Amino acid sequence: MNEPLNIAFFGSSLLSAYWNGAATYYRGIIRALHSLGHHCTFYEPDAFDRHKHKDIEEPEWAKVHVYSAQSMSGVSRAMELARSADVLVKASGVGVFDQLLEREIPLLRRNDAMAIFWDVDAPATLDRLARNPADSFHSDVSKYDMVLTYGGGNPVIQAYRRAGARECIPVYNALDPLTHYPVTPDPNYGASLSFLGNRLPDREARVEAFFLKAAELAKGEQFLLGGNGWEDKRMPSNVRYVGHVGTAEHNAFNCTPKAVLNVSRESMARYGFSPATRVFEAAGAGACLITDAWEGISMFLEPCAEVLVAQNGEEVAEHLQHLSPERASNIGHAARRRVLSEHTYQHRGKQVDGILSGRFSAVAGRY
Repeated sequence: MNEPLNIAFFGSSLLSAYWNGAATYYRGIIRALHSLGHHCTFYEPDAFDRHKHKDIEEPEWAKVHVYSAQSMSGVSRAMELARSADVLVKASGVGVFDQLLEREIPLLRRNDAMAIFWDVDAPATLDRLARNPADSFHSDVSKYDMVLTYGGGNPVIQAYRRAGARECIPVYNALDPLTHYPVTPDPNYGASLSFLGNRLPDREARVEAFFLKAAELAKGEQFLLGGNGWEDKRMPSNVRYVGHVGTAEHNAFNCTPKAVLNVSRESMARYGFSPATRVFEAAGAGACLITDAWEGISMFLEPCAEVLVAQNGEEVAEHLQHLSPERASNIGHAARRRVLSEHTYQHRGKQVDGILSGRFSAVAGRY
């Protein structure tokens, strides 16, 4: 084990997954780093009603500091407390005070410490920079020792280097087997195909194309939709909407239907190499996963054997038509074996441990 590091992590929320898909990723990475001896304090704003919908209380593997989203004094106090950390992390999409944090986090660090920008939606950040040459992050990105991303592969690496990043390393989503695993099916989540995702501008059209279109074509099948924001969406009569699904219910949501659908956001599909957390959650539960097509799938799951890939809603409906319960079970079991052997957060934690400790030693040696 490398020398323990004190890590200050500014992100959207560790305690709540409400309108916060990155929560699973944060929890998996930070728990894995804790198991390797590192100490993390997670700084999150009290924003967007997330703390009214907490999934967990403060865990034993991290400290959580919650600051006000309404005044500068709260975030200023949080930054002051983080100043002494060995590693300071600013995650993308905190939701409040983002520009302030992007600018100030690199300035807080000691001469022998590190500052990292950890992008949990790199395609969105890079598209934002491309659209706005005056965006302040153009000048801020080079102040960070490195950029870590939770996806994107070489296209994102190269784009970040062109944007001025000193270094960019993907740390992909993964499975926490202590959280996502097979459970007894729950009739409340019974369906032929389920999809779980919040309604977002660059996801909605793809959900229409892959999920709702498939429901229109497969009228004899039952479809289940979970996630925030779909209340007023027009849907075929064979689609049942269940609203927000807490993380404690994800296993049942994934295990019960014949298959589970993954639909990438448009920007992530365009860049490729960006498996959503839902991919690993479903695979960890032993679910048969159908995913929209994007470059890099085979890095994580083998098409046909461990995942079914669809180019459009017609192919989703076709997969369902030919998918027997036995084949669905075989694909789900194969996917679970693959992610347990290669794609757990313990794997990712060891990767980050090497990145942080190796780079930290190099930074410290310069002063």
